Amino acid sequence: MNFEFPFGELPAVMQGPRVERRRVLIGGSAFWGVMVESGAHAGQLKLDDGRYLAADSLTYLPPVAPSKIIAVHISYSSRSLETRNKARPTETPTYFTKPPTALNGHHGQILKPEDCKYLNYEGEYAVVIGKTCRNVTPDEAWDYIEGFCPALDMGLQDFRDTDQGSMLRVKGADTLLPIGPGIVRGVNLFEQTLRTYVNGLVVQEAHIGDETIWGPHYVIADLARHITLSPGDVILMGTPCHSRSVDAGQVVECEITGIGRISGTVTSIAAPRASALGVGHAPTDSPEVRRVALGFDERVPDLFKANLRKAKGDTSP
Repeated sequence: MNFEFPFGELPAVMQGPRVERRRVLIGGSAFWGVMVESGAHAGQLKLDDGRYLAADSLTYLPPVAPSKIIAVHISYSSRSLETRNKARPTETPTYFTKPPTALNGHHGQILKPEDCKYLNYEGEYAVVIGKTCRNVTPDEAWDYIEGFCPALDMGLQDFRDTDQGSMLRVKGADTLLPIGPGIVRGVNLFEQTLRTYVNGLVVQEAHIGDETIWGPHYVIADLARHITLSPGDVILMGTPCHSRSVDAGQVVECEITGIGRISGTVTSIAAPRASALGVGHAPTDSPEVRRVALGFDERVPDLFKANLRKAKGDTSP
């Protein structure tokens, strides 16, 4: 593993039994429930009011209501090797933010405006803060984590030329953060494997323990030196190699073994009306945009490249 544990045993958030809480929409109202792990109702969602419902038939809401969403730029060694040609991108983590309006639920539509060419997937795990956190050490940080969620940190790379510093429109547009279906505790995160799928084919894969550069305990302690983290806040922990662009109609999923699988469908929408009037910076297809959107194919496994071609309908060998 590429990180040091600052403790002698697993922190409480990763000690079993597994508990997953989901938030669903029923009759126009939001309800919380817990996934049943065993027994006659195994696989069902038990609402907090006592009802049992078939989990597959429900409309899911994001299981978080953050005041802020903070994302790590690069925290997997394979992603650093692909983009920087070295196993560690920077001496310490760097960050950007996504607005809460980017949140999206399980099985939601991921909107791709018609004037944008490059909508990239990034499968990640999200850390959800459980209580107010400020000025903590890495070993204390675990006590402030409510749990973990699969997430898709989608990005409109067409705006990278103008928003590279802030990533505001690249990563902050509406629907670009599918997260859930639930918040999970009681699973050893560092024994799990993260996989991203496009139309059911694996396009990203990483064993979290093997590839982690900075664990969530380090990231939380770093951020909380100067920023108060509030209950419900979300920290996105980066993606492994092979982030690539997807097209309308394609289904993108991020699965983390032991934790869950989030799914969204890329959906084309008309370009914003103000864009036709020349308002703001237009989407661009520059060398810098293509460098990030298309990546470095020579530095990623052949399987991911082949699967993405198949998902896009390319049957060539």
